[in-house]
Amino acid sequence: MRAELLARIESLLPTGGDLPELQRYAAMLRDYPQRGGKGLRSELLLGTARAYGVAEGSPEWERALWLAAALELFQNWVLIHDDIEDDSEERRGRPALHRLHGVPLAINAGDALHVYMWMAVRRSGVDQALDEFMAMVLKTAEGQHLDLAWVETREWNLTPEDYLRMVRLKTAYYTVIYPLRLGALAAGREPSAEFEAAGLALGTAFQIRDDVLNLIGDPAKYGKEIGGDLLEGKRTLIVLHWLAGASAQQRTVFLERMNRARTEKNAGQLEELLTWLRESGSVRAAQEFADLEAQRGLAALAQALAGAPNQHATEALLQTMKVLATRDA
Repeated sequence: MRAELLARIESLLPTGGDLPELQRYAAMLRDYPQRGGKGLRSELLLGTARAYGVAEGSPEWERALWLAAALELFQNWVLIHDDIEDDSEERRGRPALHRLHGVPLAINAGDALHVYMWMAVRRSGVDQALDEFMAMVLKTAEGQHLDLAWVETREWNLTPEDYLRMVRLKTAYYTVIYPLRLGALAAGREPSAEFEAAGLALGTAFQIRDDVLNLIGDPAKYGKEIGGDLLEGKRTLIVLHWLAGASAQQRTVFLERMNRARTEKNAGQLEELLTWLRESGSVRAAQEFADLEAQRGLAALAQALAGAPNQHATEALLQTMKVLATRDA
């Protein structure tokens, strides 16, 4: 479906006309969408619609495709802004947009894609979709605020529950819960109340797996810089678990280095911190917690979809979610 969704996205975007600078602007809007990505959120939305009996080529399928395109636009404008906020170097194996064009132009491109997201939502014709997208954006912004605020205020006096609350807001709602809900709405069905519990668990597992891959993943598959979370000073379940058992000396060294600006972090010293984390039991503990969350979420999702008319599509959806929550790339 990625080619079809990209075609829908590009059908909304300007071509730039005969002005070279507006042609550059049009190319910037297409940059992140054309880089690809796994498309997991849109796949989840479409899979949910299939599970509820929506057939390809039907009016309901058309609604689902426009909502899936809107989700992809959401993902891309959020990533442009997120890369700026985190001062990231790479996205999907290439320099982040603001590294290529500067921060002001990248912000502007993200703002524009935000508006094109709403255009795609409107094209879907699903009345409830506007409220769903507004709620999704606001939940994600709350989680992003927590994540950024802890870095800005140098707050390390945090518990694993603080981390879990942040990732549920920042990741779980837009990665799992709202794609499930939107897929059901495209099919003309009322979203299951059980989607939230399932999505919170599965979204948490997804984010923890991402945190693990940031430390030990294959750079060629991961698409982002390994160790980037440490450069950005991210508070992850791995780090919080490690800090709770670290020696006083290691803790002091770690926090002193983490509280430096990104540009002041030494590559050799960062590698030492990575070694401490990798050689501790904290990565394994995070993986085990993610596995439990994945199992719990999959069981809840299976229960929520037990009565869906297309059980073949339901099984495919559950398999997609299993890959999402236990991924190794």
